[in-house]
Amino acid sequence: MRWLFVLVGAAILAAVAAVVVVLPSDRPTKPVARQTSPSPTSTFPTPKVTEFTDPCGTFDTVESAPYAVTGYWVTPTSNPCTWRKQLQEIHAVGGDTVIRIGYGLQYRSVDDDGEILKDGERDSLYKDCQEDGLSCHDAAERDLKKANPGNRVARTYVYRTDEAFGDGLFRCAEMEHRVVSGRRVYYRILAPMDGSDDATCDFTKPRPYDLIVVAGAVKNAQGEFKDSLSQLLDLGDQFGIHIFPALPLAPRQHDNQTRANPHHIPTLTTLTRRILQDYGVRFAGRASLGGVYQPFEVQMGATLASNPTLQVYAGQHDIVEQELPGKPILISPYLDARKRVGFGQTPKQVAAAFKALALTGVGIIAPQDSRGTGKVGLFWPDQRDDEVDERLRPVVGESTYGTAYHGSTRDYYREMALVREELLKGGREVDLWANVEAFEPAGDPPCAAQGSRGKTDKKRLDQAVTMAGRYVQKIVSYMWSDFMTCGSPSLESEIAKDWARPIAVDAIRRGRDVQDGIEVRGYNLKGGTVTVEWESGARDLDVAAVGWLDEDPLEELPEGMQTAWVPFDWAQVPPDAWVKVGVRLASGQEATERLHVRITS
Repeated sequence: MRWLFVLVGAAILAAVAAVVVVLPSDRPTKPVARQTSPSPTSTFPTPKVTEFTDPCGTFDTVESAPYAVTGYWVTPTSNPCTWRKQLQEIHAVGGDTVIRIGYGLQYRSVDDDGEILKDGERDSLYKDCQEDGLSCHDAAERDLKKANPGNRVARTYVYRTDEAFGDGLFRCAEMEHRVVSGRRVYYRILAPMDGSDDATCDFTKPRPYDLIVVAGAVKNAQGEFKDSLSQLLDLGDQFGIHIFPALPLAPRQHDNQTRANPHHIPTLTTLTRRILQDYGVRFAGRASLGGVYQPFEVQMGATLASNPTLQVYAGQHDIVEQELPGKPILISPYLDARKRVGFGQTPKQVAAAFKALALTGVGIIAPQDSRGTGKVGLFWPDQRDDEVDERLRPVVGESTYGTAYHGSTRDYYREMALVREELLKGGREVDLWANVEAFEPAGDPPCAAQGSRGKTDKKRLDQAVTMAGRYVQKIVSYMWSDFMTCGSPSLESEIAKDWARPIAVDAIRRGRDVQDGIEVRGYNLKGGTVTVEWESGARDLDVAAVGWLDEDPLEELPEGMQTAWVPFDWAQVPPDAWVKVGVRLASGQEATERLHVRITS
């Protein structure tokens, strides 16, 4: 690969940051094969203007503090001015991707009056869905029976959103339509229970049907039903940001909430198809639509291949290919490296799970680094006997890294990158992103309305970026809402003040012509000095004076990554010694996390 190197000479000497494993080097020529999964476009919409004014105020579109993290999750909001403020803030720190948290499809029962229930009580969100004095459920069943007395509503589902869909959501106009009641618009969908979604719209043959009631957008102050996704895509055009709207989540198994319930997957398929058909009509040509996000999270592990949630990914991938060709599905599974729990997984087991996920056809896999939840640690191989960060103790107790975890996040991303390379050779396109968690397991006060998770700091976020290394194509973070804006100072303000600090992510031994040397990759390396330290010595090597700098990242590397090379005689370092490599700028700013490198012979 272009981002991995083989060093060939009279003797082969190689070292990679934090690992003693030599990785394959120059990217092989891609085989000629059918692209089996859409790959994200690298072309981002260009901001329309440097500044614009609307009823929410005046906003600038200047990228003032570009950081290594270039994508963030956001939560839905009913206030359009909040969207504008968030996208302005995200773009200011280099963000070019926004991923929306979504909602789930839910199976519901109804009472004798056809009212939709929640936990045994009438659900207030759907009580206003009325037609001709009947509940939407009873009205749908009435219309079905008019077509054939043997028809019936067998199952009822609900889905909530703040979107206002177009006519592309409907397939059979005589049975499906909008229901405007009060300030909200509802959508009534009727389809066969097997997910076939019969396009003939023949209701004359008696059969059971699924009813899906979608609670959609609410009227704004002007009495209009504004579509939230249209608004987000417009903002994406304004700021030059890709938007990833969320697909519906599958209903979960009652006895295992981490798995999709296979009984309801056909209905989820119907709803997904309808939503994406509507997107295809309204948004297929929008540059700001980067793809779609499936929010159902799974743990990456040895048993993942048998998880029915993979059926959800595969089915939705097929629909996306049909309705939004070229737009990838993004998923973000999580890691758990803890040794003291029965479900902790090794890097090899996670790599096997990466392959299983990629084979569903999803275009982007962005594994959570799981440092924020404490399920994985950030450490180097020579730090296995060190005590864990005290912020991890609520999760793993007082322990060493080696006792607490099967590996560091770096070990996991490295193994997944190797599997990705194998898949590319076989013609399977998939991107590996790193989702670095911008929070701590606990905080006082907590940052979110629910749970105990608290604020982290830029130093720790820099460390997470370092550990992702050169193994990923992009770095994103969960999440902007709550965690980036929490506390004083907020993580957002820390980045704005300290964005220019260098971050070294990888160092290898690499010769140039007849000179031995060291190649460093990272962010903000321009004007820097590479610092090399080992037990019996140290060197400071000015890149501009003695080496060279390539400021243009390769296609496979994250935005903003640079490559520096300086001459260095590795013979002065004792065999198998650990070397710490950092970068320091003339301003005095220095990478807060140094790379730990060992050369094996």
